[in-house]
Amino acid sequence: MAIDNVAVAVGPLAMETIESVIFDWGGVLIDDPRPGLLRYCADAFGVSQEIYTPVHDSFLDEFGKGLIGEEEFWQGISRKLGKPAKCKAGKPAPEVPSLWSWAFRSAYVPRPGVFRLVSSLHARGYKTALLSNTELPAVEIFREFGYDMFDTLVFSCEQGVAKPEPRIYEITLEKLDSQAPRSVFIDDRQDYIQGAKAVGLHTILFTGIGQLKRDLIGLGVK
Repeated sequence: MAIDNVAVAVGPLAMETIESVIFDWGGVLIDDPRPGLLRYCADAFGVSQEIYTPVHDSFLDEFGKGLIGEEEFWQGISRKLGKPAKCKAGKPAPEVPSLWSWAFRSAYVPRPGVFRLVSSLHARGYKTALLSNTELPAVEIFREFGYDMFDTLVFSCEQGVAKPEPRIYEITLEKLDSQAPRSVFIDDRQDYIQGAKAVGLHTILFTGIGQLKRDLIGLGVK
């Protein structure tokens, strides 16, 4: 891990050795895409964010768990708002292959330092996972990038459950073949951190790359 000139002694009874590190996507590996995504979508429907956001959120849980597809998601929003979406080019939304993809790409800002940290951990033999509440079009974008520093990927839309539900953390541990006391989960949302704690995971509430490195060292991660 790229932590320069820092050494920490961890007592043999202090804690079990960490073997797995689980990362959130939006808000940790990339800037939180939600503000930009909401702006893009509100603009696509020609309404204010104040009007658009609660309608968007009323369908987001089902979309994020894969219980409805993107077409049904936009149809529901369109019915509630009483108007069809337009893409940036001014064309009707149905002509756009994926309005969500366009919106997500517009808000996608990676944090290279965090990606480098994951790669360093993986190279040092730690098991690494991505755990994200994410919709299928965003998953397709993630896979386009070909990130190879993760041993496993867990997306809510593919599992039918989402953070902070206990089952999604359990699924991640099962895929890693790791136990909660030997794993640490990193997220920028306190409610998701609390969900991870409830299943016995070590947790780090992400506020920045420097703080993340210090907290990992504090858990004995080298």
